[in-house]
Amino acid sequence: MSFETLLIEQSNGVATVTLNRPPVNALNRAVGVELGAAFSAFEDDTNVRAIVLTGSGQRAFAAGADIKEIGALSGPEATTMANDWHRVLNAIAVSRIPFIAAVNGVALGGGCELAMACDIRIAASNAVFGQPEINLGIIPGFGGSQRLPRLVGRGRALELLLTGEPIDAQEAFRIGLVNRIVPGEDLLEVSREFASKVAGKGAVALRLIKECVSAGLDRPLGDGLAYEAERFGDVCSTLDKAEGIAAFLEKRKPQFTGR
Repeated sequence: MSFETLLIEQSNGVATVTLNRPPVNALNRAVGVELGAAFSAFEDDTNVRAIVLTGSGQRAFAAGADIKEIGALSGPEATTMANDWHRVLNAIAVSRIPFIAAVNGVALGGGCELAMACDIRIAASNAVFGQPEINLGIIPGFGGSQRLPRLVGRGRALELLLTGEPIDAQEAFRIGLVNRIVPGEDLLEVSREFASKVAGKGAVALRLIKECVSAGLDRPLGDGLAYEAERFGDVCSTLDKAEGIAAFLEKRKPQFTGR
């Protein structure tokens, strides 16, 4: 695949997608279209079993949406833009593939929303997170008002959303916004190692775990448990389940086939 705003690398089941709009990797329509196309292609590629999403350079994962582009929008156009980005980011949530955000530098506004859509967030020690839209007289439009409280709770989310103040990687880790912090020079290596570890698991189980977690968050506990029981039944009828059990009993590494 060849893109104008993205760099794509693929190795050993892991695809690395790098936002490439220097100097700060601002998100515009072109980035959204190309991310959507890349995610769709990966979904159909069984060789891709995990995805690392990061930004080019050391300054920014993504500094947010392109402010000039937003400034030119009418109300209806802004709604259309928000819905377009919701489709792109929702594709991460419903994907069979685990997504790991490797957050280098700033992840503000749309950049923070993109990172939050991923399944795992690994931050460089110099990373900065925030939803500063309130400072422009607007609100988050790429899912920030919905994903942030689900990750850190209502009170902490409202504090960030209502003040627009950024937080550093350490505070993001403390409140549960990121999974771990690593030195900046190690960020991509650690993120790819994590992705490779995940990519070695059974593809069916990976997909069903994502489905169970996503479905359960929006349901009462009893309904979520019922959903889990159904998916447990589904996975226990697969070849991967038979292989996993056999490998455990034979004390060897399983060879999953995704069936």
